Amino acid sequence: QRITVIREEAESADGSIEPGRTVTLSGTVTSLTTARGIEQVDIREAGPGEIVSVAGLPEVTIGDTITDRADPGPLPRLEIDEPTLRMTFGVNTSPLSGRDGNLLTSRQLKARLDREVLGNVSIEVRPTESPETFEVRGRGELQLAVLIEQMRREGFELQVSRPEVLLREVDGKVHEPYERVTVDIPPDFIGTVSQSLAARKARLEQMTTDTDGRVRMEFVMPTRGLVGYRGQLLTETRGTGLLHQIGEGYGPWAGEVAHRTSGVLVSDRTGESNAYGLFNLQERATMFIGSGAEVYEGMIVGENSRPGDMDVNPTKEKKLTNIRTHSHDEGLRLVPPPPMTLESAIEFIDADELVEVTPKSLRLRKRILSLHDRRRERGKDEDLRRASE
Repeated sequence: QRITVIREEAESADGSIEPGRTVTLSGTVTSLTTARGIEQVDIREAGPGEIVSVAGLPEVTIGDTITDRADPGPLPRLEIDEPTLRMTFGVNTSPLSGRDGNLLTSRQLKARLDREVLGNVSIEVRPTESPETFEVRGRGELQLAVLIEQMRREGFELQVSRPEVLLREVDGKVHEPYERVTVDIPPDFIGTVSQSLAARKARLEQMTTDTDGRVRMEFVMPTRGLVGYRGQLLTETRGTGLLHQIGEGYGPWAGEVAHRTSGVLVSDRTGESNAYGLFNLQERATMFIGSGAEVYEGMIVGENSRPGDMDVNPTKEKKLTNIRTHSHDEGLRLVPPPPMTLESAIEFIDADELVEVTPKSLRLRKRILSLHDRRRERGKDEDLRRASE
């Protein structure tokens, strides 16, 4: 069923619709319902201005006009903003697949995405080279994150990539989507917010002060600079900042936007993490897991304090000896891992990494899980780099 609004401007004979009438979309209206409170009830006819659900017209899309075949009079089509970001949604291929969810196959994933397209006009789904991975396009990071969150609550397990902007070529030059961003913050955070947005290639257009003392700043910035910024704004303003964005169209490529410069700690084996294995690692990294967590080869377990990835063993156990010292007998104190949200996870990962999403867990992982295969790929990349120099 599709929700339909009957407008008085429609140039039909009487501006009404009823089951049994054949319309210009070469279909027959099989049923007509409307809302009565929280229930859908069948009706025999609907007039101009009423909002109804029409069944029997599977090819109807947003902007189409349903008119009588004898007297067609289409209305101007609605213009829908085109997608600006894309992500890949794929079947969960980690060793822990199937532990939390019950919707695991590519067929179930495709059916859910196709169903989303029917009711969400700003979402597009396209196939990729892999039958188990789909490219999903949307109007922003938040919209795609909401879709992922809905799917995980429905029981899906999937793996998603970092969002990428959809580029265009205009007069031989690369153009990217821009957003007009308005932030509403207390005056104490003007400097912090301005500095963080400037690093994301934002340009200040206007700044005003409300009667209650809050400051409203308006920026124009690349869409890719907004990826992950909502969470950062809340952190910088201690939860008091507000953000609104609207599409500004396409403009010239703004240059590289600062992203993660540090590497990650990648588990080199499958097992269960323990305090001894994590204690020495936390001195040079921010750990994403605690003791007793299930890990697998290729899973990201922390953020390195230096550039470059490091393969580690978080399951390493203490060797038992008969010699005991006071320092050895002391309990090992681990720093609690910081909470990770879906938005922060999506922003954190690089192009060679994925977020594993299940109803109960969020995990970061490498696209290529095998340590041997990753080293082989790195060798190929280095050979290509030397050849191009």
